[in-house]
Amino acid sequence: MSSKILVVDDKQIMRDSVAATLQRAGFAVVTASDGKAALKQAGKHRPAAVITDLRMPEMDGLSLLTELRAVDPSLPVVLMTAYGTVSDAVAAMQQGAFDFVQKPFEGDQLVMVVRRAVQHRELTNENEALRTGGARTDAVPSLVGKSTEMRRLAQQIHQVANSSGTVLIAGESGTGKEVVARTIHAHSPRRDNVMLCVNCAALSSSLLESELFGHERGAFTGADQLRKGRFELADGGTLLLDEISEISPTLQAKLLRVLQEGQFERVGSSTTLSVDVRVLATTNRDLRFSVASGQFRQDLYYRLNVLPIELPPLRDRTEDIPLLAEHFLATVAMREGREPRRLEPQAVALLKEYPWPGNVRELQNICERASVLTRSGLIKPDLIQPWLQTPGPSAPTTPVPVSQGHAPTPIGHAAPPHGQELPPRVAEGPVRALEEVERAQIMYTLNYFSGNRQKTAKALGIGVRTLGLKLKKWKEQQLIAQSA
Repeated sequence: MSSKILVVDDKQIMRDSVAATLQRAGFAVVTASDGKAALKQAGKHRPAAVITDLRMPEMDGLSLLTELRAVDPSLPVVLMTAYGTVSDAVAAMQQGAFDFVQKPFEGDQLVMVVRRAVQHRELTNENEALRTGGARTDAVPSLVGKSTEMRRLAQQIHQVANSSGTVLIAGESGTGKEVVARTIHAHSPRRDNVMLCVNCAALSSSLLESELFGHERGAFTGADQLRKGRFELADGGTLLLDEISEISPTLQAKLLRVLQEGQFERVGSSTTLSVDVRVLATTNRDLRFSVASGQFRQDLYYRLNVLPIELPPLRDRTEDIPLLAEHFLATVAMREGREPRRLEPQAVALLKEYPWPGNVRELQNICERASVLTRSGLIKPDLIQPWLQTPGPSAPTTPVPVSQGHAPTPIGHAAPPHGQELPPRVAEGPVRALEEVERAQIMYTLNYFSGNRQKTAKALGIGVRTLGLKLKKWKEQQLIAQSA
């Protein structure tokens, strides 16, 4: 769940601007127009951090800081002002402010400070729990489960957290890869520094390059000012590259260089920059098959796969389902300010029998929905039964690891996500071209899912953007052939 941030400023335009910046970075935001309203919001929402203007009527930022810390000493408070002076900064730090930013500031600068504040809050709470005996030392606090698979995962995280090596986190969609990545960072020597995340499948190749490495003013149309990239902003901290399998071959080469040498250039610049960033990467595909089919560089794969972690699908740890459901129901109850709903034993049995194609994320959605829609304190099986997908006919095609001596998926077939299934493959002739095989399989799968691109991309283990580009290319080829 997203960390909640309280934004306090007497000027609405500034409140809205700061709130929008933090929401784009993935935070949940509540706002207040003055100190008194902020104290009420803090008591109601229990934010992970507060960012407040220093100069406000009636109750200024320093007074608000004092009031907040009297109630919650571990709450990080960031002060912002257009009238910043050294004396203001010193006074703020002496009274316990977490940080101090001066207007005008860049959005990335603000997000970095707030991320550090939230991480500081989490670590402070965790250390207090350990000191008082409230947390188990043999488990990872942010992960829920006591199965053999989860105990093994917790041990792996403990082992890799103290290393500076690159970690490749693999697993089906919805298994919690980002949670594992954030847990690794929170337990690493870099935990006091920023952790940034980039979804590699959400951006085009050119936009992703700018997002990762930054650009100079005038580097391309619309580049009206210098922009620092994620590698530069994460210097000294951690960078999470989500869905790493979706990056283009050109970017793969540039990423390999920064991983090997810690150096890169902004787009439009010839100046080489050096950074110290630990990279964590996630994928829902087996990259060995992408390497075998020529879609992913082998040297980059080896550079990423220094410390591999494989997340188990939920169907392989069904004993954790009651614990996870209880956790999600309690989370909703805390958010709604009421007693948690409970599952009837028959409802628990129903959840344990379900194969969970959407894994933990699907379970979370169902628990939240049931918690809101149930008419009593008990969740009955007939409420959740309609939400459980009925799997259609399919043939298992889970790839077998190359390390076990088996051949990978034939070239031209995209490797499916871990544990996912594809519809039956189309027949192949012995001399069909690579692109013909790929096109036939994609069109067959698209037809199998009645034209639904998201389901098709998920089944094939490729991004929706990648699927769209292939379909566009083939349509253009068809139009050219018809006009010839």
